[in-house]
Amino acid sequence: MLQLDTQSMEQSNPVVQKRNSSSSRYFNDDKADNDVEDEKMVEDENENKQKRNKKKDKFAGPAPINKEALKKYKRGEQNNVKHLIDKKHKRNLKNEEHKIKQAEEEAARAELLLTEEAGFLEADEGEETSKISQHELARNVDVTSAQKYFELKLDQFGPYRLDYTRNGRHLVIGGQKGHLASIDWVTKKLLFEINVMETIREVQWLHLETMLAVAQKKWLYIYDHQGTELHCVKTFNDVLRMEFLPYHFLLAATSSVGYLKYLDISVGKEISAYQTKCGRLNVMAQNPYNAIVHLGHSNGTVTMWSPNEKEPLVKMICHPTSVTSVAIDPKGLYMATSGQDRILKIFDVRTYKPLQAYKIGLGATELSFSQRGLLAAAVGNVVEIYKDCCTTAVEKAYMTHRCTWPLSDLKFCPYEDVLGLTHSKGFSSLLIPGAGEPNFDSLEANPYHSKRQRQQWEVKALLEKIQPELISLDPGKIGQVDKITMQQKFKEKQEYLGFDKPHGFVPKHKLKGRSSAGNRQHRRQKVADELTRQKVKASTKQKERKKEHEFTYTSALDRFKRK
Repeated sequence: MLQLDTQSMEQSNPVVQKRNSSSSRYFNDDKADNDVEDEKMVEDENENKQKRNKKKDKFAGPAPINKEALKKYKRGEQNNVKHLIDKKHKRNLKNEEHKIKQAEEEAARAELLLTEEAGFLEADEGEETSKISQHELARNVDVTSAQKYFELKLDQFGPYRLDYTRNGRHLVIGGQKGHLASIDWVTKKLLFEINVMETIREVQWLHLETMLAVAQKKWLYIYDHQGTELHCVKTFNDVLRMEFLPYHFLLAATSSVGYLKYLDISVGKEISAYQTKCGRLNVMAQNPYNAIVHLGHSNGTVTMWSPNEKEPLVKMICHPTSVTSVAIDPKGLYMATSGQDRILKIFDVRTYKPLQAYKIGLGATELSFSQRGLLAAAVGNVVEIYKDCCTTAVEKAYMTHRCTWPLSDLKFCPYEDVLGLTHSKGFSSLLIPGAGEPNFDSLEANPYHSKRQRQQWEVKALLEKIQPELISLDPGKIGQVDKITMQQKFKEKQEYLGFDKPHGFVPKHKLKGRSSAGNRQHRRQKVADELTRQKVKASTKQKERKKEHEFTYTSALDRFKRK
């Protein structure tokens, strides 16, 4: 086999060298072309991506907010920070305003998560909702709602008084002949049942279902959820009606001798006691907006009381006859009153003017507002429920129900479409569509709280307790700023002192750290020293002038006078 030396042949043969150089150039050109094509492809892909990104987004920006929902969660007017000089304070206020606005928007957007909606009865053509009976309503609703319509036959110890807890889960009833019972009315579980062997005039839940107040014949008693007597408050005697202020932990009670008393249940101390001088006080209601207590009197007047004043804040003439019942709208805007003149009146609490007046057959002995603004009136043995009766004139009742015995008390259950009635023969629970708030705030009132959650809520409520000194007709005044001008303050001070006090020197604000406390004090001291120098110079000049104009001697003996 012959072995050829290719390198020597390539070097010796120039044709082979040219062919090799041309082939290498050919391969290099192909690589360059491939690189250019790859770059063009990458550029084309980037352009396509940019075009895709430039397409209009169907849901650009944040989600839209319902204006009506935003109004509902609005927290008042914004603070005006333009007049502020301090930049740090201005920046902090702006940040707070931004947080408040963001919270309002988030709360309004969160309404999408509230699945429950309030619904009312709607009748067909030629029918009326007031003619729909409870039996017919219970047959056409779901099983869970139908179980909320029931009756308790207690024909030995009536008539009864009732009260629901704030979360609407527990019910307490007290009979006039001493029967006291507490039940979880949703599950129909009896918590306790006792007989106090004394007349019961009123029952009232306190801040939780673990404590309740009972107004017995002689004194006021506090019981726990097992029926054990915790306290006997002997300073509260002959109590007729009670109202509990949840944010102040105050129990307001009226007596048969005309006294209005406040008890702080967190410390067990009587805050105040006033003699109203209006006789027997058996008509009472509280305004949930400002915690003002409304009392109805036999002379047809309604008075509004605060624990800070010995005299009523407002006194309204509502009826020409005795007032039989008073109820306040949950928002604190409207007040419903009924009298022995058989007229039901609606007043605007803000202006104290009557809005509507309805003639009722036998007159309403008990009134109650629901969370959605329905008004229930007990007329003998008939209960009538009115819808939108505060803002518009209503010709017919929304719903009616006739009982066998005269009604002694009625109240709407919170967060449920249920109305509780008591009479001389027991208790009745009625279905009232659209009465309760469909969605509850678990931080405010949770019907499904556990024992641990209840304990934590109680501690938090005690820490956030509002002092009774802050109760007033307008609770918004507490957060307002007194905008009295400096001229008014100066005039008041001048009138008080009787003369114009000279103003001190106020150093001008300088930048770059030249307005520290030390520098400002140093400048004040320099100005004060300069003023003292000027005063000293003025006094010395005045003395010199006096010496120049001194009295000359008129005789030789004047020189012996004492100077």
